[in-house]
Amino acid sequence: MVSIKEVAKVAGVSVATVSRCINYSDGVRDQTRRRVEDAIALTGYSPNTLARSFRRGKTNIVIVALPSMGDPFFHEVMTGIQAVAREMHYSVLIRETRFDAMAADEFGKMLVSREADGLILLASVPPFGNDVLALGNKRELPVVIGCEPVAPALEHLPSVHIDNLAAARDATGYLISLGHTRIGFIDGVHDSPLTRDRLSGFRAAMSEARLPIAEGWVVEGYMTIKGAIEATRKLLEHVVTPTAIFCANDEMAIATMHACAASGLGVPKDISVIGIDNIRFAAIATPPLTTIAQPAEEIGRRTMYRLCRAMAKKDSLDAAEAEIVPHELIVRGSCAPPAT
Repeated sequence: MVSIKEVAKVAGVSVATVSRCINYSDGVRDQTRRRVEDAIALTGYSPNTLARSFRRGKTNIVIVALPSMGDPFFHEVMTGIQAVAREMHYSVLIRETRFDAMAADEFGKMLVSREADGLILLASVPPFGNDVLALGNKRELPVVIGCEPVAPALEHLPSVHIDNLAAARDATGYLISLGHTRIGFIDGVHDSPLTRDRLSGFRAAMSEARLPIAEGWVVEGYMTIKGAIEATRKLLEHVVTPTAIFCANDEMAIATMHACAASGLGVPKDISVIGIDNIRFAAIATPPLTTIAQPAEEIGRRTMYRLCRAMAKKDSLDAAEAEIVPHELIVRGSCAPPAT
């Protein structure tokens, strides 16, 4: 095997300089770094990453825990995370938790044992059991939430997301501006901070317009297609049927349009539907979905940068402070004034 001494000899530098280049340390001129990189390529040198990690006390690996890689919104967030990870010389280990606390706990232990340098949670369940969290409090584990905390136990962690209350208020306000007064809301899981904020925004807009929310017009959809279809059926069977339905994410909104069509209702002729996220399928749904856009890739980039600052202990923000990114109303064909 080629040794680091041979690389130093070919590059015409000291072993210490080669080591600084390999470990991405400061204080190495660009010209010198290029010579070392050329020497590594020429000799075929491959550093012992594991041994180097033990010496440096870091692995250059970060973990991303998310419910499902198949979710189109999280796919875009991951694009932003991975772009910054490459830029900062980190490898990304992705784990689908599928809301499984035990699977996430496994990654919490991995982080505490320093097999990874940091953790990003994308709308995922708490990553640590009580015993692991107790260790983590002593070691200042770098954990950042991309999007929103999905459980109250996570609200003390730093996060990057839109203002969900304001976004929900804007979505509901748009329906009201079209003339709708009977608006149903399909939310996620009731004890989730994400659901809480979006429901609060819905209620705020209805209150500001002095519109009542009938009992049974707020239905739990669990952020799933199946949940949204069942919730839509409940709304359509209500003694007073809403003329518009606001869904807490786009997947549920697309499922709601499908359920409305299956019940013989035209969207938006008979009923309007609006969502949140602006996933890539929203624009090609039938009809194209009106929604609140989240800058998914930007959320991913900012989340990874925030984790890098936390790992370097250079985060100037308060530990629990959220970075808020802007949202935007995207008007398409799924909303219209209520039928006369």
